Amino acid sequence: METKCPIVYKDTPSAHAVRMELEAGGMVAQSFRSPGQFVHIKCGHSRLLRRPISVCTCQSDDPADLLTIVFEVRGEGTEWLARREVGESLDVLGLLGNGFQMDPRSRCLLVGGGIGVPPMLGCAQYANGNCDAVLGFRDAGHALLVKEFQAHCPTVAVATEDGSLGEKGFVTGPMEALLAAHSYDAVLCCGPKPMLKAAAALAKAHGVPCQVSLEERMACGVGACLGCAVQMADGTMKHVCKDGP
Repeated sequence: METKCPIVYKDTPSAHAVRMELEAGGMVAQSFRSPGQFVHIKCGHSRLLRRPISVCTCQSDDPADLLTIVFEVRGEGTEWLARREVGESLDVLGLLGNGFQMDPRSRCLLVGGGIGVPPMLGCAQYANGNCDAVLGFRDAGHALLVKEFQAHCPTVAVATEDGSLGEKGFVTGPMEALLAAHSYDAVLCCGPKPMLKAAAALAKAHGVPCQVSLEERMACGVGACLGCAVQMADGTMKHVCKDGP
């Protein structure tokens, strides 16, 4: 559904990210499938294409559903979005995509890298404390939502490339340790493609099913324009917007 969503809360969870909470009418109640979906936001009248932003968390509420987005400024569209303030409204299309296939009772290992971390928080909340998390960042200054994950996950491991927070290195280090020590129903990942490839390979080596959420430039967000097509391992084509994760 498309609706005007008032911004009811805004802050900066890190020096590089913006968090907004939106009142979304009945959007969550009508179109929520599973954590990992996204919204398509119109970013100013002069920009033809909407910007896809992953949903961090969402809930069906009264009088209006609530959803939270966390994003970094990557271009003109997100720069315009970052300048919006509490009280202003956004033109939002959502919720889109399928989300991760997960049961609230399942025990998953959640793996997020950079701006791929926010949508994994929704997975952590959905699983009612059954999931562990591995979060990867460039450095301590780019880290975000760590305390929020700690409130919902028994174990939260952090890795930074420069070692300024948590373990020095990539997410694969703490992933290896947790996969060796625990039994998981699935590994769920969102982040840069090299991280996704490494995480999927590690999950396969441990015999654990893995789902990844890809990011591609997209126009329509609903599978009509075919702009976000990606090739699968078997040679078939799927679309990030309507088939993913």
